Amino acid sequence: MPSGKILVAQGGGPTAVINQSLVGVVLESRRFQHVTRVYGALHGVRGIINEDFVDLTQETSHNLELVAATPSSALGSTRDKPDIAYCQQIFEVLRAHEIEHFFYIGGNDSSDTVRIVSEEAQKAGYPLRCIHIPKTIDNDLVGSDHTPGFPSAARFVAQAFAGANLDNAALPGVYVGVVMGRHAGFLTAASALGKKFPDDGPHLIYVPERTFVLEQFLADVKAVYEKHGRCVIAVSEGIHDASGEPIASLLAKEVERDAHGNVQLSGTGALADLLCDEIKVKLGIKRVRGDTFGYLQRSFIGCVSDVDQREAREVGEKAVQYAMWGERDGSVAIKRTGFYSVDYELLPLTDVAGKTRTMDDAFISDSGTDVTDAFRLYLRPLLGSKMPDAFRLRCARVAKILKP
Repeated sequence: MPSGKILVAQGGGPTAVINQSLVGVVLESRRFQHVTRVYGALHGVRGIINEDFVDLTQETSHNLELVAATPSSALGSTRDKPDIAYCQQIFEVLRAHEIEHFFYIGGNDSSDTVRIVSEEAQKAGYPLRCIHIPKTIDNDLVGSDHTPGFPSAARFVAQAFAGANLDNAALPGVYVGVVMGRHAGFLTAASALGKKFPDDGPHLIYVPERTFVLEQFLADVKAVYEKHGRCVIAVSEGIHDASGEPIASLLAKEVERDAHGNVQLSGTGALADLLCDEIKVKLGIKRVRGDTFGYLQRSFIGCVSDVDQREAREVGEKAVQYAMWGERDGSVAIKRTGFYSVDYELLPLTDVAGKTRTMDDAFISDSGTDVTDAFRLYLRPLLGSKMPDAFRLRCARVAKILKP
């Protein structure tokens, strides 16, 4: 007989709706009579190898619902990127606790972890069902129309740029906003959804799917500034030159790298400052300001898409259903089925694990500095209901008397 024990963990960067998926797993699991315990691992896979578990079976449904509506990872997370040896340790702990269902909520690296653990269980002949539950604000998981966490972060970015545009119109100058996204520009592109009038910003959008040329960037800024008397710019943190070298590392005198050797892009305002300095020095524009959205866009509590909440809950529920009724491991994927409706599929782990999705060419304008209507139609339903709108005075001019 199955042990009836389930383990769920959360990995990678937190999102505004990742707890919906967690609660979806817990509550859906309770519907199955043979499930005796639902454990949660504290701080992702690190919590598994340290055997830091909590018994989620003892949580009340009411408190779980409150947690579901709260952003960030309730179980804590980790940036550990497990190799085969690490995953073998994970499997040993799962086997020692007689856990036969493993759910991991996370992005690209998390899907790869699930793949390796699944393969180790198969080698050992241990009956472990492994399901990857998608999550990432970057929207870069292969096989899904979009990924839970992205719509809420995109809603934040769209609203933030709408506000920055209003500020910039009141006190004209150049504004640079740097948005998360090392390889995929979906989140940066979401800035375009804050536009209402033709001359609204962002006037220029730069994503990592296109090569960034500093001289062309300065020419673009100069042209927009001369046309509108101001310029709002959305820039992905992952913009790079023709060789793939991050612009942040080319302009900076000192470069910080993370544990995996990647140039540290998030959590630093370096790129915004460097681009602002280039604009000031090369173009002679005095009023130039820059912001780095950084971690604000991940778990902002006041800006959550109701569509994102609903789908994040459902991917957790579907993961349990696939585990209990299905006959294979896999990764849950969201598929768009109508103008806006979705269905869920279980993809083979090898189709998703370690792979990175980037923006479709059809979503990026020919100029490379804007998005297309196809992208706007793709993203708008995901942002949810009650998106705020900005309006302007119609400005009926009064004729001058002293200074005609």
